Amino acid sequence: MRGPLAPPQVPLAASRAELFGDLVRDSVERLERRWPQLSEVEFLVGDVPGPPGGPDGGWNDEAVPLGAVSESRQGRPARIVVFRRPVEIRTKTRDEKAMLVHEIVVEQVAELLGLTPETVDPRYGQD
Repeated sequence: MRGPLAPPQVPLAASRAELFGDLVRDSVERLERRWPQLSEVEFLVGDVPGPPGGPDGGWNDEAVPLGAVSESRQGRPARIVVFRRPVEIRTKTRDEKAMLVHEIVVEQVAELLGLTPETVDPRYGQD
């Protein structure tokens, strides 16, 4: 029998990138309840950070960034990017990945808002 194993609307048909994007969206939705101003922030998923010293610079082989934040400027909204491949390499299960994605989103939001991660999400670091 040839063809897809599952119809497109079934989660089995979702790519790893789509599933990762869902984890980021879930995390953002959790935070937007407490911080409505986040609706104006653009949340993105990148596969990997740019080269060292590039726009995502300040990293090396020992400290690859898991996320990045950029302030709004010239009519462009603030952006938060979560890098998929470095997160996937560091996690084994979906639950571990979801926890790490949420921590990254919280840390980047905290940096953007000038707050501590614990202020952004009181449960930060407790999962």
